[in-house]
Amino acid sequence: MKEITVEIKGSEWGDILDHVFEHKKKDIKMDGFRKGQVPKEVYIKKFGIESLYMDAIDHALPKLYEKMMEENKDLEMACRPEVEPKEIDKEHLKVVFKIIEKPEVKLGKYKDLGVEKDKIEVTEEEIEHELSHIREQFIELKDKKEGSKVANGDEATIDFEGFKDGTPFEGGKGEDYPLTIGSNSFIPGFETALIGMKLGEEKTIDLTFPENYHVDDLKGAKVQFKVKIKELKERIYPEYNEEFFKDLNMPDVDSLDKLKNAIKEHIEGHKVADVEDKYFDECLSKVSEAAKMDVPQEMIDEEVNRMNEDFAKRLEMQGMNIDTYMQVLGMTKDKLNETFLPEAEKRVKYRLVIDAVVKEEKIAVSEKEVDEYLTEMANKYGVSEEEFVNEIGGKENLKYDLEVRKAVEIITK
Repeated sequence: MKEITVEIKGSEWGDILDHVFEHKKKDIKMDGFRKGQVPKEVYIKKFGIESLYMDAIDHALPKLYEKMMEENKDLEMACRPEVEPKEIDKEHLKVVFKIIEKPEVKLGKYKDLGVEKDKIEVTEEEIEHELSHIREQFIELKDKKEGSKVANGDEATIDFEGFKDGTPFEGGKGEDYPLTIGSNSFIPGFETALIGMKLGEEKTIDLTFPENYHVDDLKGAKVQFKVKIKELKERIYPEYNEEFFKDLNMPDVDSLDKLKNAIKEHIEGHKVADVEDKYFDECLSKVSEAAKMDVPQEMIDEEVNRMNEDFAKRLEMQGMNIDTYMQVLGMTKDKLNETFLPEAEKRVKYRLVIDAVVKEEKIAVSEKEVDEYLTEMANKYGVSEEEFVNEIGGKENLKYDLEVRKAVEIITK
């Protein structure tokens, strides 16, 4: 822990107080003055200049932080500093930044780690499995005629009611229930017993619930289901014809062989990404295990908070509030954070060893490299270079990203 005191005073502090008052006075109502027209002297006489201090501190913090970093160029912070106001009056503001510095990292082995990438292979079974999913999207349902029998894969609409010892049990009844035969939606044996029944037929099925069933009263229980087949539709798979490939809307895919090749490339792409992620993780894991460092808990806590915020944003994109999510799962904020802890600690250690490799290898990034990278990324996201720089928080972050990439190349080579 390191404490750094920074001060802002004189006209610079006065300007901040003036700015805060101008913003505040828009909502001030006072007898004898129109709303938003109260002079500063009158306001201060009534409310005191102290009423401006809290907002002024918030407004001054970015400048104070910038000044602190300017005066301590070699400072390497482990996480965001705590800020504590020390002195404040109409003449000056003095704050203390409580800094936790990055821990020293003593690297072990970080090159030639002996980690091997998994081999990538796409099987015919995987291609056929993906092909079946594509065909599923174009299935047509055709009504079966009266007297037709239930077959595996059919779409049936059924009424059913379950009985244990002659008494209906809770949750065992359904009407106009849609069921794909072979989907294994029901307990083992139920759907198989329907195969061969005729449209309109009623039947009683004897079954036994699994021993591991989630309802205690039904575990291993012998039951009967009364079932009626009310509707029956056959699933008609599309043929591999010109119309099918046109409906696929996949450029240059106009035959089954070309479709299989496209599927293979798609699966390979995902496998390559998975293999690279696994290889990267195994390499970084070896480097961090071989390194010696004392990780401040504050770094891990900050990473947990970052992960928490990212998770909340992902939930919002799915239309769910994080509080609702925790309520549904019966989970507290502390319990949720506990689930993030292992990954947070791993991420922090990975960042620390990567930074240590940057130093050890004296990795440098030129201004030209940064500019070229900026152009590449701005084009990738379809924004101007200025917009991209503002979005990521400055060119220094681009430079750091390139340093990290070079370090990772050394580690994973």
